[in-house]
Amino acid sequence: MGAKEVIEAGKAYLGIEFGSTRIKAVACDEAGEVLAIGGFGWENSLKDGIWTYSEEEIFAGLKACYSDLSKDIKDKYGIQVTSFAGIGISAMMHGYLAFDSSDKLLVPFRTWRNTITGEAAEILTKEFNYNIPQRWSISHLYQAMLNKEEHVKDIDFFTTLAGFVHWKLTGKKVLGVGDASGMFPIDMSTGNYDEKMIAKFDVLAKETALAKGLKDLLPEVLSAGENAGTLTAEGAALLDESGSLKAGIPLCPPEGDAGTGMVATNSVKVRTGNISAGTSVFAMVVFEKDLSKVYPEIDLVTTPDGALVGMVHCNNCTSEINNWVKVFKEFQELMGAPVDMNELFTKLYSVSLDGDADCGGVLLYNYLSGEPVTGFEKGALVLARTAEDNFSLANLMRSNLYSAMATLKVGLDLMLKEEGVKVDEMYGHGGYFKTKGVGTKIAAAAINAPVSVMETASEGGAWGIALLAAYMDNKNGKSLSEYLSDVIFKNAKCEKCMPDAKDVEGFDAYIEKYKAGLAIEKAAVDVL
Repeated sequence: MGAKEVIEAGKAYLGIEFGSTRIKAVACDEAGEVLAIGGFGWENSLKDGIWTYSEEEIFAGLKACYSDLSKDIKDKYGIQVTSFAGIGISAMMHGYLAFDSSDKLLVPFRTWRNTITGEAAEILTKEFNYNIPQRWSISHLYQAMLNKEEHVKDIDFFTTLAGFVHWKLTGKKVLGVGDASGMFPIDMSTGNYDEKMIAKFDVLAKETALAKGLKDLLPEVLSAGENAGTLTAEGAALLDESGSLKAGIPLCPPEGDAGTGMVATNSVKVRTGNISAGTSVFAMVVFEKDLSKVYPEIDLVTTPDGALVGMVHCNNCTSEINNWVKVFKEFQELMGAPVDMNELFTKLYSVSLDGDADCGGVLLYNYLSGEPVTGFEKGALVLARTAEDNFSLANLMRSNLYSAMATLKVGLDLMLKEEGVKVDEMYGHGGYFKTKGVGTKIAAAAINAPVSVMETASEGGAWGIALLAAYMDNKNGKSLSEYLSDVIFKNAKCEKCMPDAKDVEGFDAYIEKYKAGLAIEKAAVDVL
């Protein structure tokens, strides 16, 4: 069947992902071939000290994104889409959406970006002997309890953004295990929430206003390939304002952006991982075994099919690189030269490869915001060097690209060097890897392992959740990793970069100076 026939027959798969700045939709066929895309830009708001998106914005954005996808289908194939073989919803992980027994949202959505749960995260990490980061849903809940917030007594259910949208489309309060693992720790032996930790939490909650036990507040956990409900008539109306979309379409378990990124890069099997590098950066590695101790810098989550994953998440990545590129754009305009931003980015990224392996001593901190991995609640932007250092355009840009990976490397070094975690290959995706041969080379130096970027990497998490919807329908006895390798990525083309020994040595030298220089960053934060 051709693309038009697949869509017309309702045999395409739809994935929608709520990112921090864009909601994206992808329709694909059962082989993963992208047939149409749609999107809608949005931004979080800071209200009363809380980073949030309103309930109205969430569903207006959902409608606008789906409408854009429908338009793309109509423009390409001349048809109005009425059905799909499966749908998947994905979104930013973690955060806090709490509801009462009448399904009313009790307080504005608290996103992963908020760093207001330090006390709760510290207590829970100690109590569970398990790293509970500030952005996790359980940290938000417990902090609200510690703060004696009025809404706590009325909480009947809480979930993530993906879980919330899925619930409104299907009526099902469920969550994929990968997203659930960012709400509360998962017991690897059962694939469900850790019962011992739930019991410990309920003891902590005894003197608070929480009316129900934790287990009754959490969404049900499902694994990749399971059916997570069907689109209701109300859900169809919520998604498609034209009224063309039919109810009854099956949905796969809703997932977080970390899990869909792993699917979209074929990195759900043991000893593989991925680096998602854009405005923020995170890396995930699928473990053969658990870590020997708790590391505050490393989150333990799971793949969408429940394998243990170590995750390092950093708040800052490419934003400061973009700011430097804007400065060079202004210079070009000052000189009366025409500006092609794609060419400018490509040339500035590429010139970094002419720099010294250790950036000639040029040190840069890209902390637009705080970085928990290195212990910063707030950030400042710093360029530091001595008179003897080799300050050049190449080294400036190389230091920019190193700094975007530096905090990530600090966390990954704990996995790879301290714990001896083995990595056969990492897969990159995001804007950092857009210039061919640059991001892959520097990332390979950072982790001392091969880094690949697939041609399909730009499709991102919306494609990843569409693939999970397709897997639910076409697994045929295969595990998720087998399905991805044998069906979706069987003939995938990719750019693979092996680590260069000189670059590895240079990045290691840079990172030692970087860690020693964190005192400079602290002084800048304190003074500025």
